[in-house]
Amino acid sequence: MLNNIEIIICLLLLFMGVPDLCRKLGRPALGYPTFVVMGLCLAPLVNVPVQTMLQQAGEVGFVLLLFEVGLEIELPHPRELVRPLRFVLLWALCQYPLLFLVARVTGISLAESLVAAAALTSCSVGMAHAAWKHYALPDAATRTYVLYLMILLELLAVVLLSVETVVVEAGWSWRVPFHLAGIVVVVLLIAGFTVHVNRLFQTVLEKTTHWRVHFLVLLVLVICAAGERLFGLAAPKTGFLLGLFMSRIQHDGKGAEEYMAPVSRRFLIPLFFVALGMQLSWRLLFTPTAALALGTAGLLLGFREVLHRRWLKTGGDRFTFLLLTPNFTIVALAADSLLRHGGGGLVAPWLLMSGLFMTVLSLLCLPRIVSEISPPPGSTAATPDQP
Repeated sequence: MLNNIEIIICLLLLFMGVPDLCRKLGRPALGYPTFVVMGLCLAPLVNVPVQTMLQQAGEVGFVLLLFEVGLEIELPHPRELVRPLRFVLLWALCQYPLLFLVARVTGISLAESLVAAAALTSCSVGMAHAAWKHYALPDAATRTYVLYLMILLELLAVVLLSVETVVVEAGWSWRVPFHLAGIVVVVLLIAGFTVHVNRLFQTVLEKTTHWRVHFLVLLVLVICAAGERLFGLAAPKTGFLLGLFMSRIQHDGKGAEEYMAPVSRRFLIPLFFVALGMQLSWRLLFTPTAALALGTAGLLLGFREVLHRRWLKTGGDRFTFLLLTPNFTIVALAADSLLRHGGGGLVAPWLLMSGLFMTVLSLLCLPRIVSEISPPPGSTAATPDQP
């Protein structure tokens, strides 16, 4: 077992070295999955209390990750989302029968199958966004369309998981439609509330100096904690919606997410992914569950390739569908919900490893970055400290 100082040394080396290594390899989007794998390797060397502490600290990083991703995205007029929403619904529904078939092999319940299907058909924008920024697409319209697909896949998964976890916890009951209505109300409240938050963030950027970073992080966490406490919407989901509905806030040519980077991108967000990896036991890699997870990942990737090539085309090249595949953060959220509500069993490990395999394989199969592609209006360019 490593002592506390040795653990800190390992984490600092990872936080400094992994982003630079991935950029040098031309695969900056592989940074977050690499942290997960490193966490998996460190897990046997770290005692349980320290793992728990890192996991709890990492949850703050997850909130900041989703907030910053939402902040970098400029929402269009609702009419512009009709076409991508149609694609997303067909994309997800076409994969549900295949996932239910796999679920039958694992012997999991119908409610747990729905949770697994929602998670595995999602897209973790936080993990795929770096790949999208550098991906060579034909034109700005196609780049924007693919980004909308990624956003809508994540939003669809957030809504479905919010409802389905209620089903897992309490079964099919009158609570389900009320819970769905509650989500709609919370989203509308957050959308209206961000007008006042924008002014507050702008004031913090302009008036504070040494404590600017701390105030920004504190404001995000306070709002997310209030959303979870008052409205029952998980803090990471609140963070994503908060960033999504906020307008671009800048000071001295830098956005709020760049000011937060020393705390978020260089520390808490990588810590979240390392802690995720520690939740997986390396022994699981040599079990039938791991083989089933690898088969599930390969089956879904192959099915998506055919689906994208023949019927549901994004407008990009044959590999563009891989941008819709990284899903590990949403999968981890779903697995955590199953475990918290007394479910899980073998479902949670299978789900986590399926998401990890899909995410790593899809990012490895994407073309290597040769030169940086400028993102379209409404999105910021990658910063030097971002994986």
